Amino acid sequence: MTKTFYSNGKLLISGEYGVLDGALALAVPTKFGQSLTVSPSINGDIRWVSLDLKGQPWFDVTFNHDLQILDASDVGMANSLKGILTETRYLNPSFLVSSDGYSIHTKLGFPRQWGLGSSSTLINNIASWANVDPYLLLEKTFGGSGYDIACAQIDSPITFRLHNGKPKVEPIAFDPSYATHLYFVYRNRKQDSREAIARYRKGNFEKPTLIRQLTLLTRSMLKDNSVEEFQYLMESHENVLSKVLQKPPIKEELFNDFEGTIKSLGGWGGDFILACSTKKPFDYFKDKGFETVLPYDQMVL
Repeated sequence: MTKTFYSNGKLLISGEYGVLDGALALAVPTKFGQSLTVSPSINGDIRWVSLDLKGQPWFDVTFNHDLQILDASDVGMANSLKGILTETRYLNPSFLVSSDGYSIHTKLGFPRQWGLGSSSTLINNIASWANVDPYLLLEKTFGGSGYDIACAQIDSPITFRLHNGKPKVEPIAFDPSYATHLYFVYRNRKQDSREAIARYRKGNFEKPTLIRQLTLLTRSMLKDNSVEEFQYLMESHENVLSKVLQKPPIKEELFNDFEGTIKSLGGWGGDFILACSTKKPFDYFKDKGFETVLPYDQMVL
């Protein structure tokens, strides 16, 4: 019997980096995600094919039931997937041990280069299929706070924090009056999450102070703010992390003539940024070479 699993993509609005150490974060699931479909196969092997947004294969691998790689389009990616499936089997020893064959297809609902969670949606889908804890599977594989797993599962904005290493997730009704002034802009480059985390870990700063500052900013963002108040909070958030990361805020670095406010999302240096402006900014960003500009209601689930 064919089974299909689906997970939402994610964007972290506040609390980036500090969320790893217990800061309260605001995150939203996206309208774009990834599906995983599992069908029986008669040949006894495990055939995995990954499809892009247009339905074109971009990766395929065949395993036997010992998860040995029989054939692969990309050996490095095949070994990474093998590691995930091996950890999944460790968490659920009955996973993929029958003599039955499987045909598995994943399908992205967004371009591969977008940083909306191709890894977290994959982990959540595999965990759903294998009936294991997705947070534990994430910890054993890619690492991270786990907010992206929460977004994968919940069809509303959330607050997220780690308490004694355990995720505390609260679905919220975040529907700001200024949402029509919010835009997500793709920076034309994907950020390596592990690299961004490693850079943060090397920083010389007072961790409790950072956690308090980011938590306060997140709570303030959840209030019934005006667009001007939200812009102030965006700028404050940028300034706090600029000091921690020893990097200039993204607006100062690339968009100092923008009429509005810009905030990095997730790991600084790539993926999407959040722009807030009372003027439609499409032409501004396209003139600077950034073609992907999505209004809030086109991105957030």
